[in-house]
Amino acid sequence: MSSLVPTEPGARFNIPRATYRLQFNHQFTFNDASQIVPYLARLGISHVYASPILKARPGSMHGYDVVDHSQLNPELGTREDFDRLVQKLHEHGLGLIVDIVPNHLGVMGNDNVWWLDVLENGPAARYAYHFDIDWRPNRSSMRDRILVPILGDAYGMVLERGELQIEFDAAAGSFSVRYYDHRLPIDPREYPRVFSQPIPEELLPPDDAHRADFESLLNSFSNLPPRDDTSADAVAVRHRDKEAHKRRLARLIERGPEVLRHINESVTRINGTPGQTESFDALDALLEAQAYRLSYWRVAVDEINYRRFFDVNDLAALRMNERSVFDATHHLIFDLIDAGSIDGLRIDHSDGLYDPDEYFLRLQERFGGGPERRPLYVVTEKILAAHERLPESWRVHGTTGYDYAALQTTWLVCGDEETRMTRRYRTFTENEASFEAIAYESKRLVMRSSLAAEVEVLATQLDRIAHLNRHTSDFTRAALREAIREVIACFPVYRTYISARGLGEEDQRIIHWATGLARRRSAGAEVSVFDFLRDVLLGTAADLRLSSHRQAMLEFAMKFQQVTAPVTAKGVEDTAFYRFNRLICLNEVGGDPSRFGVSSTALHQANLERARLWPHSMLATSTHDTKRSEDVRARIAVLSELPDLWKQHLSRWSQLNRNKRRQVDDAPAPDREDEYLLYQTLAGLWSAELPTGQLIERLQAYMTKAGREAKRSTSWINPNADYEAAVNDFIAQLLNNPERNAFLRDFTSFVGTIAFFGRINSLVTTVLKITSPGVPDFYQGTELPAFTLVDPDNRAPVDFDAASARLDSLASVSEVHALFEESHGAQAKLYVTAKLLQFRAADAALFALGSYQPLQVEGEKKDHVFAFARAHEGRTCVVIVPRWSARLMAGEMRLPIGEIWADTRVLLGNADAGELHDVLTSQPARATAEDGSLRLADVLSALPLAVLKDS
Repeated sequence: MSSLVPTEPGARFNIPRATYRLQFNHQFTFNDASQIVPYLARLGISHVYASPILKARPGSMHGYDVVDHSQLNPELGTREDFDRLVQKLHEHGLGLIVDIVPNHLGVMGNDNVWWLDVLENGPAARYAYHFDIDWRPNRSSMRDRILVPILGDAYGMVLERGELQIEFDAAAGSFSVRYYDHRLPIDPREYPRVFSQPIPEELLPPDDAHRADFESLLNSFSNLPPRDDTSADAVAVRHRDKEAHKRRLARLIERGPEVLRHINESVTRINGTPGQTESFDALDALLEAQAYRLSYWRVAVDEINYRRFFDVNDLAALRMNERSVFDATHHLIFDLIDAGSIDGLRIDHSDGLYDPDEYFLRLQERFGGGPERRPLYVVTEKILAAHERLPESWRVHGTTGYDYAALQTTWLVCGDEETRMTRRYRTFTENEASFEAIAYESKRLVMRSSLAAEVEVLATQLDRIAHLNRHTSDFTRAALREAIREVIACFPVYRTYISARGLGEEDQRIIHWATGLARRRSAGAEVSVFDFLRDVLLGTAADLRLSSHRQAMLEFAMKFQQVTAPVTAKGVEDTAFYRFNRLICLNEVGGDPSRFGVSSTALHQANLERARLWPHSMLATSTHDTKRSEDVRARIAVLSELPDLWKQHLSRWSQLNRNKRRQVDDAPAPDREDEYLLYQTLAGLWSAELPTGQLIERLQAYMTKAGREAKRSTSWINPNADYEAAVNDFIAQLLNNPERNAFLRDFTSFVGTIAFFGRINSLVTTVLKITSPGVPDFYQGTELPAFTLVDPDNRAPVDFDAASARLDSLASVSEVHALFEESHGAQAKLYVTAKLLQFRAADAALFALGSYQPLQVEGEKKDHVFAFARAHEGRTCVVIVPRWSARLMAGEMRLPIGEIWADTRVLLGNADAGELHDVLTSQPARATAEDGSLRLADVLSALPLAVLKDS
């Protein structure tokens, strides 16, 4: 029996059985990965799932700032190193899935050839239209120019301090402006501006040939086609001649050192002298003549005119809808797939793409696919709202699993206790706002701050459309801008997927819903502007019937979609999630903090739907992007089961620590919201084995980031050093001096209970991930307990030698029950992971193709059990796990096994396969003859969970 299943009949690509995410960087290379392949094979992994491997910004720890799609990242190793890794994977029966970044490129610095071309040549650059640049912004002085917001202070201040320096590269015959690590090429047509004076006669006499050649060259540079002539012939001439002129200049200075001396003296002169303001006038004029405008980084908030990845200035978006851009950025990756080195792709930030559906089709067509065929295994990083579904037209195999991680955690939460947990949160923090209200205000905030420029671009487009008809020409730009902000703030999903192929019913429903809600929220505004915006998005504006008008509406709608996603990400994930801290395990990528628990029926329904529509979607529980690791979330979820215990200790801690707070700006620091967040975070992160110093440092780094993301008392744009210092001091006082620390004594007595039941939650999460419909994905190191927070905390190196030794030691385990009694739970989690992955490997078709059947539970403890069966071609697997174990055990730290289950039983129904054996304990289990049920007191007599296979 094969351990892998093809993506479709006849396809050469296989469905991964289980993936293992590795974060590559200069500290973990291709050669390092080769060393752990045997361990991953023994664990039961089928595919390594690699972070981006193409050439990124030097020192990048994540690889998402790609600067060259045509090269592997040299910091990860050579092509030979990569090939050896692939060979090692194949020798052990593993494949490779690679994360690619089609939405954007790393820019600024000095290492992106495409970007440097744009800076040098503006609209006449060969790559000018590879980037998503608005060459016609409102500000007339910025027409055919691009904003480069890299300065650490106002432009005039930076200029007159002499921080902007013209440099001449004698070998290349070229000029550039240097600002620390940034090099920006000077437009060759403007080279003559460097020279305010001719070559002195004492340096070269008037009749010298070198003088004549130099003056001829300056004239040739001046006569290059201008940047605003973008005709094909002019662009070709400009690029041919500018490079020829540079080569001539380089040769000239080799022959005539006097010319180089004159160039160097001219460069010194134009670079100015600090303290002599007028000495910078020539440099100012030269810079003003460039295809770019250098500015203070804060200017980007309002005036950036290229699309970015969210609000990151040095990640510039690509126009991936252009075929030439698609081909250029995917050439190497496709070659590696053709060579058999890569077996599948993970697509980063697909919601940033102009037309994701078209993009996925192009991917599949390259490998023989089409509208109905998906031979290449592809998953997309798509964040879905709870009520949202992945578009079925997309030629992918599913998502990267954020939706699963959020749902799984929400299911762990005890929804019955929502009222009490909410009351405790509001009493402590005095925050009465709902999450919906906070998310709305947070989205409004980012549209007024970090993403204001993106909204302004949309307002400009909509204003032009409004002026196409007399019935809408009176709408002011301010009214249109406000309508756009309001509708985006009311958007219930990341984005819609309108395209030239039309829009679906779901897109229409979302637009009607958002514009309707925006209209109601803006009772004092002119409501017709919302109707106009709605009709433009739907392409139904009655008075705009010309094809050019309809094209303008479509282009606006598709650009609008590319803005709603980053606004939601920055407003909800990166702001609201840090402002609403009722139960922070719910504040997860793809999650909804207002959704306090879901039923087992809802989890079954999601599994059934995935089995039907996306059976090979990834099932993630931790990723490089999660706010908290699965083990931290599993612990924090326990708080919802023990609200009285939480209330009791929380009140005590608040009193014990009241004198540790400082007054900053006439308010306590930390404030009550941050303090509430901190106590939950400490409960999730706590480990007696973790040195106090490390714990303090990690918590301080986390709370600084959380505070800046919340944007209440401090922020990334305006850090409040006093507030952050007060929070850091508060954390240090909480955890230092354990022998005289009343808080710490009380906290450790509390966290033991939370940690015990958190371990059970973690094991339940592991079992469900491996056995539910989909492809289980393991973020590096999470086969063992991993208590980590948001990046960079979750990017720490993994001790694979120790993990491998632990795995080897499990081969001699005789008392499985003892593993589950360990205080740290490391062996138990690894044991469950390895056993179930090996079971999955032995019967790949059962899990890749098998049906999913929810099993009915009856008896006194039925609400504390979740059970289902997988079946395929006569093979059966039954999965049984506990739910809300802390509540079941009334907080007593004992495993929920044996007679605690009383008369509770699982009805097998059609899943009855005769005698079953537990994969984890090898113990037999047989249904009763009377009703075909499994008595849980028997099945769960040794362990609190079971995975039963037929004989």
